[in-house]
Amino acid sequence: MSIGNSPEDERPFADVPEEARPSIGRTLKQARIAAGMTVDDVSTATRVRIAIVHSIEADDFTPCGGDVYARGHIRNLARAVRLDPAPLMEQFDALHGGRPAPTPAAPLFEAERIRPERRGPNWTAAMVAAIVAVIGFVGFTAFKGGDEGTKDVAEGATPSSSAPAAPVPKSEKPVDVTPAPSDSAIAAAPQDKVTVQVSAADGKSWIYAKDHNGRLLFDGLLKKGDSKTFQDSEKISLVLGDAGAIQLYVNGKKIDDDFQPGAVERLTYTKGDPQAG
Repeated sequence: MSIGNSPEDERPFADVPEEARPSIGRTLKQARIAAGMTVDDVSTATRVRIAIVHSIEADDFTPCGGDVYARGHIRNLARAVRLDPAPLMEQFDALHGGRPAPTPAAPLFEAERIRPERRGPNWTAAMVAAIVAVIGFVGFTAFKGGDEGTKDVAEGATPSSSAPAAPVPKSEKPVDVTPAPSDSAIAAAPQDKVTVQVSAADGKSWIYAKDHNGRLLFDGLLKKGDSKTFQDSEKISLVLGDAGAIQLYVNGKKIDDDFQPGAVERLTYTKGDPQAG
């Protein structure tokens, strides 16, 4: 009598009937225990909250907030406990009606569109025109006065040498008018800090953000159309639950990374960015 697993116990899941295959949660839990990891260890490695890890191991995917988030969490948990996530993803899709269709890219929501700056009046051209007019008036007046004096002398009149010269109008100093800045102008991001704006442009997404000291700035769900701005003197670290639904602006510039729907992304940005961390 031999001791150990029989060859049938080592067959892959693909050869096991669907009703005899371990559930997703049970498979993840057994792999975690075999890897010598606690739920806290898995939560720290994946940034998936402890309560959600417990729920997934119990095959309750409701706290994930939808199939897209559930698929991303299952993928991350599988990698953390050294499992191939592909069979688990196929098993989840078979139980939940297949893989969700990717969300089509939508334009950045209206609140983030940069409107063209409204131009004010051209005060420089107006001042130049006013100065030219004043100089022309002064020159015309001086020319006219000199012409009348010459005419009097030709007719025999003796001009008085002590007669005061005709007063020359003084040009008024133009007022230095500086046009007010346009209401639509957008203030530049401060150069001595890193500023990150996260917008749920294409759907809802769970967001986790912390500063360079590891202090938690935000941990929650952004609904479609919501926006959060984070700022730090050195760096901002992010975890995006559904990166495909997120639009990022870093230090006033748009980040054009091709994030996939349902993908979980970990990013870090500094004062010298935009560039993915």
